[in-house]
Amino acid sequence: MKFLHTMIRVKNIEKSLKFYTELMDMELVEKRRLEDCWLYFLTDKDKTCMLELTYNDDTPKNGYNIGSGFGHLAFETKSLEDFTAKLNKLGYNYLYEPFDLTGKGSMIAFIQDPDGYEIELIEQVKW
Repeated sequence: MKFLHTMIRVKNIEKSLKFYTELMDMELVEKRRLEDCWLYFLTDKDKTCMLELTYNDDTPKNGYNIGSGFGHLAFETKSLEDFTAKLNKLGYNYLYEPFDLTGKGSMIAFIQDPDGYEIELIEQVKW
C-alpha cells in the first residue's frame, strides 16, 4: 500500500495555486477536467507527496466548511527565519508565530491557506 495524495476543495483556484506554488514551493504537475470540476495536482520539490486542489463548478459562495475532524497539513522547512521573510514579502501572516515545541530547539509555526486550511511548518532539525 502506498499513500498517494490529499485532496482539499478550494473556493478560489488562482489564490490557492499562488499560495501553494509561490509560498509553499510546490509544483503544479497536472491539471485535469472532470464533468463538474477541475483537479490540480501539486507536488513538493522532492516529489514525496501530492496535494490535489479541487475547484468545483458549483463552489459555495462562502467556500467550504472545513469541519471538526480535519487538523492540518504539515510541511518541513529548512529555516523558519527564511520562511518568515518569504511569508512577509508575499503578504501572508502566521496563524501561530514560530515557537519551540519541545524546549530543545524543535521550532514549529502555523499558517492558513486562502480557504482556512491550517498548515504546520516544522523547521528541519539541526544536528
